[in-house]
Amino acid sequence: MALVVKYNPFFGASSMELDVTAEQLRAWSEGGYVQEVFPHLTDGEREFLVSGITPAQWEELFGD
Repeated sequence: MALVVKYNPFFGASSMELDVTAEQLRAWSEGGYVQEVFPHLTDGEREFLVSGITPAQWEELFGD
């Protein structure tokens, strides 16, 4: 598990505890596709990695 902190323009800094390794984060930062590097994460967790918006924030902004 790793605490991942991201920034998004709506809420500023947000964080999530994710089941990812440093190697996976490196592979993704070097151009790996988020869905291929993190197939075990939920759609919401992968969206957080891409946009910095947590599932709760997404719900607040856009609803279902």
